[in-house]
Amino acid sequence: MPDYRDDLRLAHVLADAADAATMDRFKALDLKVDTKPDLTPVSEADKSAEELIRGHLQRARPRDAVLGEEYGVEGTGPRRWVIDPIDGTKNYVRGVPVWATLISLMEASEGGYQPVVGVVSAPALGRRWWAAKGHGAFSGRSLSSATRLHVSRVSRMSDASFAYSSLGGWEERSLLDGFLDLTREVWRTRAYGDFWPYMMVAEGSVDICAEPELSLWDMAANAIIVTEAGGSFTGLDGRPGPHSGNAAASNGLLHDELLGYLNHRY
Repeated sequence: MPDYRDDLRLAHVLADAADAATMDRFKALDLKVDTKPDLTPVSEADKSAEELIRGHLQRARPRDAVLGEEYGVEGTGPRRWVIDPIDGTKNYVRGVPVWATLISLMEASEGGYQPVVGVVSAPALGRRWWAAKGHGAFSGRSLSSATRLHVSRVSRMSDASFAYSSLGGWEERSLLDGFLDLTREVWRTRAYGDFWPYMMVAEGSVDICAEPELSLWDMAANAIIVTEAGGSFTGLDGRPGPHSGNAAASNGLLHDELLGYLNHRY
């Protein structure tokens, strides 16, 4: 099995640089915010963080391709870094501390590109999570000061904690009925949103989570962290990995039942 620890160390360096840039502009009174064609906000901090990460990668991994939310894809080859400079921009621009930089390395395989390294860094929360294929998932301040992550062992949906982002997306895709049936079945629901539910699944404080519409950069880092913590990460169609345009994550024990509810099979 390839050893991805050098790539993981680089991902931490990239996250450190991004954290410094994003925190410098967090809650800035003169922060510039624009609206993208899909009507979602983008701040100057999103753009500058991605530019910073791309610059580091150009120097450290010039042969690797890069895909980012703000500037698209650059380069080709079997290795591709996938970047979401600020996941949770709406929180960021309103001063809510739940946002993070997502960095993943994906490698080409028989099933297409798959994540092999992932770092999720949420500096306003003082939290960071990471994983490398075959080496487990961790959370902590640094590589040398970390706690290994494990998903929960909850095996009954009536005992499960379910996290999601919002109701609107489920309704738009005619999936609201199954979603609501699931909320009635579980022990607890909370709309934490964005990257955070996936990290809580990885650390065992939440048992299941799902979102109806996502991009690759929203999912790649989350996927490797959840799976290396022992959980399952698929699309709503059950396809493993971050390629379905939506996501369902769980401790593994509840995954089939989670997909059943969300696809309104019950």
